[in-house]
Amino acid sequence: MTEATAVKVEHQRFFVVDFGSQYAQLIARRVRELGCFAEMVMPHDLSARIDEATGVIFSGSPWSAYDDASPKIDPSVYENGVPILGICYGMQLTTHLLGGEVDRAVAREYGPATIEVLEGDTKLFAGLDGELDVWMSHGDRVESLPEGFVAIAKTPNAPFAAVRHTSKPIYGVQFHPEVTHTPRGTDILKNFLFGVCAAAGDWTMSSFVEEACAKIRAQVGETDQVICGLSGGVDSTVAAILIHKAIGDRLTCIFVDNGLLRKDEAQEVLENFRERYQIPLRFADSGDLFLDALEGVTDPEAKRKHIGRIFVDVFKEHAKEVENARWLAQGTLYPDVVESQSAFGGASVTIKTHHNVGGLPAELGFELLEPFRDLFKDEVRAIGRELGVPDHFVERQPFPGPGLGVRIAGEVTRENVAVLQEADAIVREEIEREGDHKKLWQYFGVLVPVKTVGVMGDERTYENVIAVRAVESTDAMTADWADLPRRVLARISNRVINEVRGVNRVVYDISTKPPSTIEWE
Repeated sequence: MTEATAVKVEHQRFFVVDFGSQYAQLIARRVRELGCFAEMVMPHDLSARIDEATGVIFSGSPWSAYDDASPKIDPSVYENGVPILGICYGMQLTTHLLGGEVDRAVAREYGPATIEVLEGDTKLFAGLDGELDVWMSHGDRVESLPEGFVAIAKTPNAPFAAVRHTSKPIYGVQFHPEVTHTPRGTDILKNFLFGVCAAAGDWTMSSFVEEACAKIRAQVGETDQVICGLSGGVDSTVAAILIHKAIGDRLTCIFVDNGLLRKDEAQEVLENFRERYQIPLRFADSGDLFLDALEGVTDPEAKRKHIGRIFVDVFKEHAKEVENARWLAQGTLYPDVVESQSAFGGASVTIKTHHNVGGLPAELGFELLEPFRDLFKDEVRAIGRELGVPDHFVERQPFPGPGLGVRIAGEVTRENVAVLQEADAIVREEIEREGDHKKLWQYFGVLVPVKTVGVMGDERTYENVIAVRAVESTDAMTADWADLPRRVLARISNRVINEVRGVNRVVYDISTKPPSTIEWE
Protein backbone atom coordinates (compact mmCIF):
# COMPACT_ATOMS: atom_id res chain seq x y z
CA MET A 1 0.00 0.00 0.00
CA THR A 2 1.40 3.43 -0.93
CA GLU A 3 1.66 6.32 1.50
CA ALA A 4 -1.19 8.02 -0.37
CA THR A 5 -3.59 5.16 0.31
CA ALA A 6 -2.48 4.48 3.89
CA VAL A 7 -5.12 6.81 5.36
CA LYS A 8 -7.61 4.74 7.28
CA VAL A 9 -11.08 4.46 5.77
CA GLU A 10 -13.87 3.55 8.14
CA HIS A 11 -16.35 2.48 5.46
CA GLN A 12 -16.95 -1.05 4.31
CA ARG A 13 -14.59 -1.85 1.44
CA PHE A 14 -15.67 -3.39 -1.84
CA PHE A 15 -12.81 -4.48 -4.07
CA VAL A 16 -13.00 -4.38 -7.86
CA VAL A 17 -10.28 -6.62 -9.25
CA ASP A 18 -8.89 -5.16 -12.48
CA PHE A 19 -8.08 -7.87 -15.02
CA GLY A 20 -7.40 -5.29 -17.74
CA SER A 21 -10.93 -4.38 -18.80
CA GLN A 22 -11.62 -0.99 -20.36
CA TYR A 23 -14.62 -0.86 -18.02
CA ALA A 24 -13.03 -2.03 -14.76
CA GLN A 25 -13.24 1.37 -13.08
CA LEU A 26 -16.78 1.78 -14.37
CA ILE A 27 -17.75 -1.08 -12.04
CA ALA A 28 -16.21 0.79 -9.11
CA ARG A 29 -18.04 3.91 -10.15
CA ARG A 30 -21.39 2.06 -10.13
CA VAL A 31 -20.63 0.71 -6.66
CA ARG A 32 -19.86 4.21 -5.40
CA GLU A 33 -23.08 5.50 -6.96
CA LEU A 34 -24.91 2.99 -4.78
CA GLY A 35 -23.32 4.44 -1.65
CA CYS A 36 -20.52 1.91 -1.11
CA PHE A 37 -16.78 2.54 -0.93
CA ALA A 38 -15.10 0.86 -3.92
CA GLU A 39 -11.39 0.34 -4.39
CA MET A 40 -9.49 -1.10 -7.34
CA VAL A 41 -6.98 -3.86 -6.58
CA MET A 42 -4.53 -5.87 -8.64
CA PRO A 43 -5.23 -9.60 -9.08
CA HIS A 44 -2.00 -10.62 -7.33
CA ASP A 45 -2.82 -8.41 -4.31
CA LEU A 46 -6.28 -9.82 -3.66
CA SER A 47 -5.42 -12.83 -1.50
CA ALA A 48 -3.36 -10.71 0.92
CA ARG A 49 -6.18 -8.20 1.34
CA ILE A 50 -9.29 -10.36 1.05
CA ASP A 51 -10.03 -10.08 4.79
CA GLU A 52 -10.52 -6.30 4.36
CA ALA A 53 -13.32 -6.74 1.83
CA THR A 54 -17.07 -6.79 2.39
CA GLY A 55 -17.46 -7.98 -1.19
CA VAL A 56 -15.37 -8.50 -4.33
CA ILE A 57 -16.22 -7.96 -8.00
CA PHE A 58 -14.05 -9.39 -10.78
CA SER A 59 -13.84 -7.29 -13.95
CA GLY A 60 -13.82 -8.40 -17.57
CA SER A 61 -10.60 -8.74 -19.55
CA PRO A 62 -9.29 -8.93 -23.13
CA TRP A 63 -7.66 -12.23 -22.13
CA SER A 64 -8.98 -15.78 -22.17
CA ALA A 65 -9.13 -17.53 -18.80
CA TYR A 66 -7.45 -20.66 -20.20
CA ASP A 67 -4.42 -18.79 -21.57
CA ASP A 68 -1.28 -19.45 -19.54
CA ALA A 69 -0.34 -15.76 -19.60
CA SER A 70 -3.77 -14.44 -18.60
CA PRO A 71 -4.14 -12.63 -15.25
CA LYS A 72 -5.09 -14.97 -12.42
CA ILE A 73 -5.84 -14.91 -8.70
CA ASP A 74 -5.00 -17.24 -5.83
CA PRO A 75 -7.91 -19.74 -5.69
CA SER A 76 -7.85 -19.52 -1.89
CA VAL A 77 -9.97 -16.34 -2.11
CA TYR A 78 -12.98 -18.55 -2.89
CA GLU A 79 -12.65 -20.24 0.51
CA ASN A 80 -12.68 -17.05 2.55
CA GLY A 81 -16.45 -16.62 2.65
CA VAL A 82 -16.33 -13.10 1.21
CA PRO A 83 -19.05 -12.65 -1.47
CA ILE A 84 -17.70 -12.63 -5.04
CA LEU A 85 -19.32 -11.53 -8.29
CA GLY A 86 -17.48 -12.38 -11.51
CA ILE A 87 -18.32 -10.31 -14.59
CA CYS A 88 -17.59 -11.78 -18.05
CA TYR A 89 -13.92 -12.85 -17.77
CA GLY A 90 -14.41 -12.77 -14.01
CA MET A 91 -17.04 -15.51 -14.30
CA GLN A 92 -14.96 -17.47 -16.79
CA LEU A 93 -11.89 -17.27 -14.56
CA THR A 94 -13.87 -18.50 -11.57
CA THR A 95 -15.13 -21.40 -13.67
CA HIS A 96 -11.64 -22.23 -14.94
CA LEU A 97 -9.94 -22.06 -11.54
CA LEU A 98 -12.58 -24.18 -9.80
CA GLY A 99 -12.60 -27.02 -12.31
CA GLY A 100 -15.17 -26.06 -14.93
CA GLU A 101 -14.56 -25.68 -18.65
CA VAL A 102 -14.16 -22.46 -20.64
CA ASP A 103 -13.59 -22.45 -24.38
CA ARG A 104 -13.86 -20.33 -27.49
CA ALA A 105 -17.53 -19.73 -28.25
CA VAL A 106 -18.95 -21.05 -31.51
CA ALA A 107 -21.19 -18.00 -31.69
CA ARG A 108 -19.68 -14.87 -30.13
CA GLU A 109 -21.90 -12.28 -28.49
CA TYR A 110 -21.06 -8.61 -28.90
CA GLY A 111 -23.80 -6.11 -28.26
CA PRO A 112 -27.39 -6.36 -27.02
CA ALA A 113 -28.78 -9.71 -25.93
CA THR A 114 -31.72 -11.00 -23.92
CA ILE A 115 -31.19 -13.39 -21.03
CA GLU A 116 -33.81 -15.71 -19.61
CA VAL A 117 -33.70 -15.63 -15.81
CA LEU A 118 -34.01 -19.20 -14.52
CA GLU A 119 -34.06 -18.42 -10.80
CA GLY A 120 -35.69 -15.05 -10.25
CA ASP A 121 -35.88 -15.63 -6.50
CA THR A 122 -32.11 -15.74 -6.08
CA LYS A 123 -30.50 -12.84 -4.25
CA LEU A 124 -28.74 -11.65 -7.43
CA PHE A 125 -31.91 -11.49 -9.52
CA ALA A 126 -34.34 -10.56 -6.74
CA GLY A 127 -37.28 -8.76 -8.33
CA LEU A 128 -35.99 -9.44 -11.84
CA ASP A 129 -37.98 -12.42 -13.09
CA GLY A 130 -38.48 -13.28 -16.76
CA GLU A 131 -36.34 -11.84 -19.56
CA LEU A 132 -33.78 -9.05 -19.22
CA ASP A 133 -32.01 -7.01 -21.88
CA VAL A 134 -28.25 -7.04 -21.31
CA TRP A 135 -24.99 -6.07 -23.02
CA MET A 136 -22.66 -8.89 -24.02
CA SER A 137 -19.03 -8.64 -25.10
CA HIS A 138 -17.34 -12.04 -25.17
CA GLY A 139 -15.68 -14.47 -27.54
CA ASP A 140 -15.34 -17.25 -24.94
CA ARG A 141 -18.07 -18.97 -22.98
CA VAL A 142 -18.50 -21.39 -20.09
CA GLU A 143 -19.03 -24.92 -21.41
CA SER A 144 -19.41 -26.77 -18.10
CA LEU A 145 -19.74 -25.61 -14.49
CA PRO A 146 -17.52 -26.50 -11.56
CA GLU A 147 -18.94 -28.70 -8.84
CA GLY A 148 -21.44 -26.85 -6.66
CA PHE A 149 -22.50 -24.29 -9.30
CA VAL A 150 -25.86 -24.00 -11.08
CA ALA A 151 -27.11 -21.81 -13.92
CA ILE A 152 -29.48 -18.97 -13.00
CA ALA A 153 -29.78 -17.37 -16.46
CA LYS A 154 -29.15 -18.32 -20.09
CA THR A 155 -29.27 -17.10 -23.69
CA PRO A 156 -29.50 -19.22 -26.87
CA ASN A 157 -25.72 -18.83 -27.31
CA ALA A 158 -24.69 -18.93 -23.64
CA PRO A 159 -26.29 -21.67 -21.55
CA PHE A 160 -24.54 -20.23 -18.48
CA ALA A 161 -25.28 -16.51 -18.83
CA ALA A 162 -25.36 -16.25 -15.02
CA VAL A 163 -24.40 -18.76 -12.33
CA ARG A 164 -24.25 -19.16 -8.55
CA HIS A 165 -22.71 -21.53 -6.05
CA THR A 166 -25.29 -23.50 -4.13
CA SER A 167 -23.72 -22.99 -0.69
CA LYS A 168 -21.17 -20.15 -1.02
CA PRO A 169 -21.83 -16.45 -1.88
CA ILE A 170 -20.14 -16.76 -5.28
CA TYR A 171 -21.92 -15.49 -8.40
CA GLY A 172 -21.01 -14.92 -12.03
CA VAL A 173 -22.60 -13.15 -15.00
CA GLN A 174 -21.46 -13.40 -18.61
CA PHE A 175 -22.90 -9.96 -19.47
CA HIS A 176 -21.87 -6.49 -18.29
CA PRO A 177 -24.23 -5.03 -15.66
CA GLU A 178 -21.99 -1.98 -15.22
CA VAL A 179 -22.75 -0.43 -18.63
CA THR A 180 -25.81 1.68 -19.37
CA HIS A 181 -26.70 -0.70 -22.22
CA THR A 182 -27.84 -3.19 -19.56
CA PRO A 183 -30.98 -1.32 -18.37
CA ARG A 184 -31.39 -3.29 -15.11
CA GLY A 185 -27.69 -3.66 -14.50
CA THR A 186 -27.72 -1.26 -11.56
CA ASP A 187 -30.45 -3.35 -9.93
CA ILE A 188 -28.30 -6.47 -10.31
CA LEU A 189 -25.29 -4.75 -8.73
CA LYS A 190 -27.53 -3.36 -6.01
CA ASN A 191 -28.82 -6.87 -5.29
CA PHE A 192 -25.25 -8.11 -4.99
CA LEU A 193 -24.15 -5.29 -2.69
CA PHE A 194 -27.17 -5.15 -0.41
CA GLY A 195 -28.76 -8.57 -0.83
CA VAL A 196 -25.65 -10.73 -0.92
CA CYS A 197 -23.04 -8.59 0.87
CA ALA A 198 -25.35 -6.79 3.34
CA ALA A 199 -23.78 -3.44 2.45
CA ALA A 200 -24.35 -0.48 4.79
CA GLY A 201 -24.38 2.06 1.93
CA ASP A 202 -22.63 4.73 4.01
CA TRP A 203 -20.27 6.31 1.44
CA THR A 204 -20.89 9.76 -0.09
CA MET A 205 -18.98 12.46 -1.96
CA SER A 206 -18.63 14.24 1.39
CA SER A 207 -16.75 11.18 2.52
CA PHE A 208 -14.52 11.40 -0.54
CA VAL A 209 -13.64 15.05 0.09
CA GLU A 210 -12.75 14.37 3.72
CA GLU A 211 -10.70 11.28 2.90
CA ALA A 212 -9.02 12.85 -0.15
CA CYS A 213 -7.87 15.84 1.93
CA ALA A 214 -6.43 13.48 4.52
CA LYS A 215 -4.62 11.49 1.81
CA ILE A 216 -3.24 14.65 0.22
CA ARG A 217 -1.90 15.90 3.55
CA ALA A 218 -0.34 12.51 4.27
CA GLN A 219 1.21 12.32 0.80
CA VAL A 220 2.55 15.87 0.64
CA GLY A 221 3.71 16.22 4.23
CA GLU A 222 3.98 19.45 6.21
CA THR A 223 6.52 21.47 4.19
CA ASP A 224 6.41 20.46 0.52
CA GLN A 225 4.96 22.82 -2.05
CA VAL A 226 2.53 21.65 -4.76
CA ILE A 227 2.13 23.10 -8.21
CA CYS A 228 -0.98 22.44 -10.27
CA GLY A 229 -1.31 22.44 -14.04
CA LEU A 230 -4.45 24.56 -14.38
CA SER A 231 -6.30 24.33 -17.69
CA GLY A 232 -9.35 26.27 -16.58
CA GLY A 233 -11.54 23.22 -17.05
CA VAL A 234 -13.63 21.49 -14.40
CA ASP A 235 -11.12 18.74 -13.54
CA SER A 236 -8.03 20.84 -12.87
CA THR A 237 -10.01 23.62 -11.18
CA VAL A 238 -11.82 21.29 -8.77
CA ALA A 239 -8.51 19.49 -8.12
CA ALA A 240 -6.87 22.82 -7.28
CA ILE A 241 -9.68 23.81 -4.93
CA LEU A 242 -9.59 20.41 -3.20
CA ILE A 243 -5.81 20.51 -2.77
CA HIS A 244 -5.98 24.11 -1.53
CA LYS A 245 -8.55 22.99 1.03
CA ALA A 246 -6.11 20.30 2.16
CA ILE A 247 -2.83 22.25 2.29
CA GLY A 248 -3.71 25.94 1.87
CA ASP A 249 -1.24 28.32 0.26
CA ARG A 250 1.37 25.63 -0.29
CA LEU A 251 -0.37 25.21 -3.67
CA THR A 252 0.58 27.33 -6.69
CA CYS A 253 -1.28 26.99 -10.01
CA ILE A 254 0.37 27.44 -13.39
CA PHE A 255 -1.83 28.15 -16.40
CA VAL A 256 -0.15 27.43 -19.74
CA ASP A 257 -1.75 29.01 -22.81
CA ASN A 258 -0.68 26.63 -25.58
CA GLY A 259 -2.30 28.66 -28.35
CA LEU A 260 -4.84 25.88 -28.83
CA LEU A 261 -7.57 27.11 -26.51
CA ARG A 262 -11.10 28.03 -27.48
CA LYS A 263 -11.92 31.59 -28.50
CA ASP A 264 -11.21 34.07 -25.64
CA GLU A 265 -10.67 31.20 -23.21
CA ALA A 266 -7.32 32.30 -21.77
CA GLN A 267 -8.70 35.67 -20.70
CA GLU A 268 -11.84 34.06 -19.29
CA VAL A 269 -9.86 31.55 -17.22
CA LEU A 270 -7.55 34.20 -15.79
CA GLU A 271 -10.39 36.55 -14.88
CA ASN A 272 -12.64 33.91 -13.33
CA PHE A 273 -9.94 32.13 -11.37
CA ARG A 274 -8.27 35.24 -9.97
CA GLU A 275 -11.53 36.92 -9.04
CA ARG A 276 -13.23 33.92 -7.43
CA TYR A 277 -10.42 31.87 -5.84
CA GLN A 278 -7.60 33.16 -3.69
CA ILE A 279 -5.01 30.70 -4.96
CA PRO A 280 -1.60 31.84 -6.31
CA LEU A 281 -1.61 31.66 -10.14
CA ARG A 282 1.19 32.04 -12.69
CA PHE A 283 0.40 32.58 -16.39
CA ALA A 284 2.59 31.23 -19.22
CA ASP A 285 1.74 32.76 -22.61
CA SER A 286 3.40 30.11 -24.80
CA GLY A 287 1.20 29.76 -27.88
CA ASP A 288 3.97 30.49 -30.40
CA LEU A 289 6.20 27.82 -28.88
CA PHE A 290 3.55 25.13 -29.31
CA LEU A 291 2.43 26.18 -32.77
CA ASP A 292 6.00 26.34 -34.10
CA ALA A 293 6.65 22.80 -32.85
CA LEU A 294 3.48 21.47 -34.50
CA GLU A 295 4.40 22.75 -37.95
CA GLY A 296 4.24 19.88 -40.43
CA VAL A 297 3.04 17.33 -37.83
CA THR A 298 -0.08 15.41 -38.88
CA ASP A 299 -0.06 12.12 -36.94
CA PRO A 300 -2.47 12.36 -33.94
CA GLU A 301 -0.17 10.57 -31.50
CA ALA A 302 2.81 12.67 -32.60
CA LYS A 303 0.80 15.85 -32.07
CA ARG A 304 -0.24 14.76 -28.58
CA LYS A 305 3.33 13.91 -27.66
CA HIS A 306 4.71 17.20 -29.01
CA ILE A 307 2.11 19.13 -27.04
CA GLY A 308 2.80 17.08 -23.92
CA ARG A 309 6.57 17.51 -24.22
CA ILE A 310 6.40 21.28 -24.63
CA PHE A 311 3.85 21.58 -21.85
CA VAL A 312 6.30 19.82 -19.52
CA ASP A 313 9.18 22.09 -20.61
CA VAL A 314 7.15 25.27 -20.11
CA PHE A 315 5.72 24.02 -16.87
CA LYS A 316 9.14 23.11 -15.47
CA GLU A 317 10.52 26.54 -16.37
CA HIS A 318 7.79 28.35 -14.45
CA ALA A 319 7.80 25.82 -11.62
CA LYS A 320 11.44 26.64 -10.90
CA GLU A 321 10.20 29.90 -9.42
CA VAL A 322 8.19 28.03 -6.78
CA GLU A 323 10.57 27.24 -3.94
CA ASN A 324 10.48 23.72 -2.47
CA ALA A 325 8.01 22.49 -5.12
CA ARG A 326 8.07 18.71 -5.12
CA TRP A 327 4.59 17.71 -6.29
CA LEU A 328 2.77 18.19 -9.58
CA ALA A 329 -1.01 18.10 -9.23
CA GLN A 330 -3.22 17.21 -12.19
CA GLY A 331 -6.92 16.74 -12.78
CA THR A 332 -6.40 13.36 -14.47
CA LEU A 333 -9.61 11.29 -14.73
CA TYR A 334 -10.11 7.58 -15.20
CA PRO A 335 -11.28 7.80 -18.86
CA ASP A 336 -7.95 9.54 -19.63
CA VAL A 337 -6.08 6.74 -17.90
CA VAL A 338 -7.97 3.85 -19.45
CA GLU A 339 -7.52 5.20 -22.99
CA SER A 340 -3.79 5.66 -22.41
CA GLN A 341 -2.94 2.56 -20.39
CA SER A 342 -4.31 0.19 -17.78
CA ALA A 343 -4.62 2.21 -14.60
CA PHE A 344 -3.76 -0.69 -12.33
CA GLY A 345 -1.37 -2.72 -14.41
CA GLY A 346 -3.96 -4.74 -16.24
CA ALA A 347 -3.95 -5.68 -19.88
CA SER A 348 -6.29 -3.04 -21.31
CA VAL A 349 -5.40 -1.66 -24.73
CA THR A 350 -4.03 1.84 -25.39
CA ILE A 351 -6.55 3.87 -27.40
CA LYS A 352 -4.81 7.26 -27.43
CA THR A 353 -2.13 9.02 -25.42
CA HIS A 354 -3.19 11.75 -23.01
CA HIS A 355 -0.27 14.04 -22.23
CA ASN A 356 -1.07 13.93 -18.52
CA VAL A 357 -1.07 10.10 -18.47
CA GLY A 358 2.15 8.27 -19.14
CA GLY A 359 3.40 11.18 -21.26
CA LEU A 360 5.36 12.84 -18.48
CA PRO A 361 9.08 12.02 -18.71
CA ALA A 362 11.08 10.62 -15.83
CA GLU A 363 13.17 13.79 -15.71
CA LEU A 364 10.09 15.88 -14.88
CA GLY A 365 11.46 16.33 -11.41
CA PHE A 366 8.12 16.15 -9.58
CA GLU A 367 6.05 13.45 -7.98
CA LEU A 368 2.47 13.24 -9.20
CA LEU A 369 -0.56 14.17 -7.15
CA GLU A 370 -3.74 13.04 -8.91
CA PRO A 371 -6.73 12.98 -6.53
CA PHE A 372 -9.24 12.19 -9.30
CA ARG A 373 -7.33 9.47 -11.16
CA ASP A 374 -9.94 6.84 -10.26
CA LEU A 375 -13.00 9.04 -10.87
CA PHE A 376 -15.30 10.00 -13.73
CA LYS A 377 -16.28 13.47 -14.85
CA ASP A 378 -19.70 13.47 -13.19
CA GLU A 379 -18.11 12.39 -9.90
CA VAL A 380 -15.69 15.32 -10.11
CA ARG A 381 -18.65 17.60 -10.76
CA ALA A 382 -20.32 16.27 -7.62
CA ILE A 383 -17.13 16.97 -5.68
CA GLY A 384 -17.07 20.48 -7.12
CA ARG A 385 -20.58 21.11 -5.82
CA GLU A 386 -19.53 19.70 -2.46
CA LEU A 387 -16.69 22.26 -2.44
CA GLY A 388 -19.02 25.13 -3.35
CA VAL A 389 -18.04 25.55 -7.01
CA PRO A 390 -20.97 27.29 -8.83
CA ASP A 391 -23.20 25.06 -10.96
CA HIS A 392 -22.59 27.02 -14.16
CA PHE A 393 -18.89 26.22 -13.89
CA VAL A 394 -19.29 22.66 -12.65
CA GLU A 395 -21.45 21.87 -15.70
CA ARG A 396 -18.87 23.20 -18.15
CA GLN A 397 -18.24 20.67 -20.91
CA PRO A 398 -14.94 18.76 -21.07
CA PHE A 399 -12.05 20.13 -23.12
CA PRO A 400 -9.05 17.95 -24.03
CA GLY A 401 -5.61 18.75 -22.65
CA PRO A 402 -4.11 19.16 -26.17
CA GLY A 403 -6.97 21.56 -26.91
CA LEU A 404 -7.85 22.32 -30.51
CA GLY A 405 -4.73 20.42 -31.54
CA VAL A 406 -6.81 17.23 -31.51
CA ARG A 407 -9.83 18.92 -33.10
CA ILE A 408 -7.85 19.94 -36.15
CA ALA A 409 -7.44 16.71 -38.06
CA GLY A 410 -4.11 16.99 -39.83
CA GLU A 411 -1.57 19.78 -39.54
CA VAL A 412 -2.07 22.45 -36.90
CA THR A 413 -1.33 25.91 -38.27
CA ARG A 414 -2.12 29.37 -36.96
CA GLU A 415 -4.60 29.83 -39.80
CA ASN A 416 -6.36 26.54 -38.99
CA VAL A 417 -6.53 27.39 -35.30
CA ALA A 418 -8.10 30.78 -36.06
CA VAL A 419 -10.67 29.19 -38.38
CA LEU A 420 -11.64 26.54 -35.86
CA GLN A 421 -11.82 28.98 -32.96
CA GLU A 422 -14.40 31.06 -34.81
CA ALA A 423 -16.39 28.07 -36.07
CA ASP A 424 -16.35 26.30 -32.69
CA ALA A 425 -17.59 29.44 -30.95
CA ILE A 426 -20.58 29.53 -33.30
CA VAL A 427 -21.32 25.83 -32.74
CA ARG A 428 -21.36 26.33 -28.98
CA GLU A 429 -23.35 29.57 -29.13
CA GLU A 430 -26.13 28.09 -31.25
CA ILE A 431 -26.46 24.89 -29.22
CA GLU A 432 -26.56 26.88 -25.98
CA ARG A 433 -29.05 29.30 -27.51
CA GLU A 434 -31.44 26.38 -28.00
CA GLY A 435 -31.29 25.68 -24.26
CA ASP A 436 -30.88 21.89 -24.31
CA HIS A 437 -27.11 21.90 -23.94
CA LYS A 438 -27.18 20.71 -20.32
CA LYS A 439 -28.23 17.23 -21.46
CA LEU A 440 -25.18 17.06 -23.75
CA TRP A 441 -21.80 15.76 -22.63
CA GLN A 442 -19.80 17.66 -25.25
CA TYR A 443 -20.46 19.78 -28.33
CA PHE A 444 -17.81 21.36 -30.49
CA GLY A 445 -16.46 21.93 -33.98
CA VAL A 446 -13.74 19.94 -35.79
CA LEU A 447 -11.66 21.16 -38.72
CA VAL A 448 -11.51 18.35 -41.29
CA PRO A 449 -8.31 18.18 -43.40
CA VAL A 450 -10.06 18.22 -46.77
CA LYS A 451 -11.26 21.00 -49.03
CA THR A 452 -14.43 20.89 -51.09
CA VAL A 453 -15.86 22.83 -53.99
CA GLY A 454 -18.57 25.37 -53.23
CA VAL A 455 -20.34 28.30 -54.82
CA MET A 456 -20.46 31.75 -53.19
CA GLY A 457 -21.67 34.81 -55.05
CA ASP A 458 -21.67 32.90 -58.34
CA GLU A 459 -18.00 32.15 -57.83
CA ARG A 460 -16.30 28.82 -57.29
CA THR A 461 -14.77 28.25 -53.85
CA TYR A 462 -12.43 25.53 -52.67
CA GLU A 463 -12.42 25.71 -48.88
CA ASN A 464 -12.44 23.83 -45.58
CA VAL A 465 -15.00 21.53 -43.97
CA ILE A 466 -16.20 21.93 -40.37
CA ALA A 467 -17.67 18.88 -38.65
CA VAL A 468 -20.06 19.38 -35.75
CA ARG A 469 -19.78 16.88 -32.88
CA ALA A 470 -22.42 16.68 -30.13
CA VAL A 471 -22.75 13.63 -27.87
CA GLU A 472 -24.73 12.43 -24.88
CA SER A 473 -22.95 10.43 -22.18
CA THR A 474 -22.70 9.99 -18.42
CA ASP A 475 -19.06 9.00 -18.08
CA ALA A 476 -17.27 9.36 -21.47
CA MET A 477 -16.69 5.60 -21.59
CA THR A 478 -19.61 5.24 -24.00
CA ALA A 479 -21.43 7.99 -25.89
CA ASP A 480 -24.31 8.43 -28.35
CA TRP A 481 -24.52 11.19 -30.92
CA ALA A 482 -27.10 13.80 -30.00
CA ASP A 483 -30.19 14.22 -32.17
CA LEU A 484 -29.92 18.00 -32.49
CA PRO A 485 -32.96 19.77 -33.94
CA ARG A 486 -32.72 20.51 -37.64
CA ARG A 487 -33.16 24.23 -36.98
CA VAL A 488 -30.06 24.25 -34.76
CA LEU A 489 -27.95 22.51 -37.37
CA ALA A 490 -29.30 24.88 -40.01
CA ARG A 491 -28.33 27.94 -37.96
CA ILE A 492 -24.87 26.54 -37.27
CA SER A 493 -24.28 25.77 -40.95
CA ASN A 494 -25.53 29.14 -42.12
CA ARG A 495 -23.50 31.13 -39.63
CA VAL A 496 -20.26 29.16 -40.01
CA ILE A 497 -20.29 29.33 -43.80
CA ASN A 498 -21.20 33.03 -43.81
CA GLU A 499 -19.09 34.27 -40.90
CA VAL A 500 -15.94 32.12 -40.97
CA ARG A 501 -13.67 32.82 -43.91
CA GLY A 502 -12.19 29.66 -45.37
CA VAL A 503 -15.18 27.35 -44.75
CA ASN A 504 -17.78 26.38 -47.35
CA ARG A 505 -19.22 23.15 -45.94
CA VAL A 506 -20.56 21.91 -42.56
CA VAL A 507 -21.26 18.24 -41.73
CA TYR A 508 -22.67 16.49 -38.64
CA ASP A 509 -20.90 13.54 -36.98
CA ILE A 510 -23.36 10.74 -36.14
CA SER A 511 -20.83 8.23 -34.75
CA THR A 512 -21.18 6.54 -31.37
CA LYS A 513 -18.45 5.62 -28.88
CA PRO A 514 -17.50 2.87 -29.41
CA PRO A 515 -16.49 2.30 -32.18
CA SER A 516 -15.51 5.97 -32.56
CA THR A 517 -14.04 8.12 -29.80
CA ILE A 518 -15.62 11.41 -28.76
CA GLU A 519 -12.68 13.47 -29.96
CA TRP A 520 -11.56 12.98 -33.55
CA GLU A 521 -7.91 12.47 -32.59
